[in-house]
Amino acid sequence: MLAPTALLSGMGLVSGLGLAVAAKFFAVEIDPRQEQIADSLPGANCGGCGLAGCSDFASAVAAGKISPADCPVADDETAQLIAEIMGITVEAKDPQVAIVLCQGNIDIAAKKYRYNGLASCASASLLGGGDKGCGQGCLGLADCQRVCGFGAVEMTAEGIARIIPERCTACGQCITACPKEIIKLIPANSEIHVLCSSHEKGAAAKKNCGTFCLGCKKCEKFYGEIPQIKIDSFLALVDYNNPPTNPEVAEVCPADAIVYLPKDKQSRRDI
Repeated sequence: MLAPTALLSGMGLVSGLGLAVAAKFFAVEIDPRQEQIADSLPGANCGGCGLAGCSDFASAVAAGKISPADCPVADDETAQLIAEIMGITVEAKDPQVAIVLCQGNIDIAAKKYRYNGLASCASASLLGGGDKGCGQGCLGLADCQRVCGFGAVEMTAEGIARIIPERCTACGQCITACPKEIIKLIPANSEIHVLCSSHEKGAAAKKNCGTFCLGCKKCEKFYGEIPQIKIDSFLALVDYNNPPTNPEVAEVCPADAIVYLPKDKQSRRDI
């Protein structure tokens, strides 16, 4: 009995030594800055940067593959701190916030049929694009809310998604989750928006929703030679690279598709 026991013990010892040598030989050296960067990050692991999580982001920054400013959740102070760890400089980024470009709630949006399936926008959209008469309307089944790790998306009592700007980190997860592609990232200081995503002509758009864009070009003409709102395929689009500031443009819209939300008078939670 002693011989087999000694043999097995010897084999175990040799195997253990072999694994230890292999681990040391094949070990990947980790940049000490990587841990510092990871500790500086918010730790959301949201994937908004395009990587699997904060650990992968820290590794990519330490390797010089991406910028410290590429984390959508981190504020400028955090980005500057990481830049100091790396011994580089980064430019301050303009804050962004998500917005749902639709006002088609259950009170004003027509429906094609009664949906009784899985409570998911992705699933509902597979059935003829969803139950909304407007093919670009918010389906209100909360896919965007479920993927938001910051509680920045709420479903209103009227059955439509809305962003809570104070909580939004611009990670982009809600954008990815929306099958209608009606959630966008915009400059956080913007106050004028076209809350419609329908490219249908006026008569069809009016039939499907009580608040719609006619594509009438009144808003575009309002700005003259340098329009800050432009019409593309019967839909008005805000030029967020040169965002409009004159609130009177909302008054020229005959269908209330353009809204003015001044920061100093109301919370951007109303977006």
